[in-house]
This record gives sequence, structure tokens and C-alpha cells, in this order.
Amino acid sequence: MLSFTSDQWVIVALIFVLGLLVGAFLASGGGRKWKQRYNAEVARRHDLEQVHATREKDWREQDSLRAAALKNPARDPIAEDRDR
Repeated sequence: MLSFTSDQWVIVALIFVLGLLVGAFLASGGGRKWKQRYNAEVARRHDLEQVHATREKDWREQDSLRAAALKNPARDPIAEDRDR
């Protein structure tokens, strides 16, 4: 088994403390940042879903009008002029 001298134990402890300090420094303020980005993404998705629902309603209306126009063709004034 390895046996450390007291100088080596001090170096190991200092490296451990340095790792804790660097980790705390990198993580500071990160809690608010990700939560703000998440809430912004949720709001953006909600807005996009509302826009899509509105557009989908318009698309369905256009499709039903198109289908109705194909079932009942309107009188074509140009074709009537040709027949005369």
C-alpha cells in the first residue's frame, strides 16, 4: 500500500479544495440561467402552438371550401359566352 508523507497529504488536500472552488465558481448563477431559458422556451412553444392552431383552422376551412367548389362547380361565365 502507498504511504503518503505529510507534504503529499497537504498537496492532495489543496488540490481537493481547489477542485471544490473551481466547481463552485463554474456552477454559480447557473440555476437561474437554465430556468430562464426553459421558461422562455415554454413560452415560445406555447406561442407557436397557438399560431399553428390558428393556421390549421384556416387550412381546414380552405380545404372544405375547395372540396365544396369541386363538388358544385360554379357557372363559368367564359364557358357561357362560348356557348352563345
